[in-house]
Amino acid sequence: MTDTGAPRPHTTNLYSFDPHGTTVAWTVDDGTNAESIRRFALFVAETGVRVTLFPCGSYPGWAEHAALWRPLVATGQVQVGNHTWSHREFTDLTDDEIIEELTLNEEFFLEHYGVSTKPYFRPPNGSRDDRTDAAAARAGYTVQAMWSSLLVEGPTRTADELIESAGVAFHPGGIVIGHLNFDAMQDALPALLDAITTAGLRSVTIRDVFAA
Repeated sequence: MTDTGAPRPHTTNLYSFDPHGTTVAWTVDDGTNAESIRRFALFVAETGVRVTLFPCGSYPGWAEHAALWRPLVATGQVQVGNHTWSHREFTDLTDDEIIEELTLNEEFFLEHYGVSTKPYFRPPNGSRDDRTDAAAARAGYTVQAMWSSLLVEGPTRTADELIESAGVAFHPGGIVIGHLNFDAMQDALPALLDAITTAGLRSVTIRDVFAA
């Protein structure tokens, strides 16, 4: 292919924001556990907490519980970014496969949630390089939400372990990752929000801070 000389889209990588402020970005990925998706939607609706989802639309719970999420997304309380359709690591994919993964997910959330995920995305497992950034940008994704800290989670982790990790994870200006994959998240939700407020913080969406 001949290089036309046209400028290539630039990708912005986000890891954190104002460390001296009073806000934190609580972000939640994946969604392999449908009941966690349901209970988190109810929790967000009840508490008014602002969160950013990075879901994979191939997981059935996102279609099953779309009606719970749509009103929250419509008001902007919940932002939806793109985490790909099936959580395949970008560095293992061709450019066309990366674009397909992002496009399938975008089409799903446009149809079921009434919202575009562009230009915000998060590569599965943080798997990225300059090539994958360029491929994502070609699909319209130029703001890559990475993270500053993670909540401790896993199939053998307890809610208490998850809650204990929140004291360190939720810090001013942090972009914090949780997952809707394990039962422990469901039981930990009230305490996680308490950890945010006890630290004198409030949760904001990625868009609230980095309006693209």
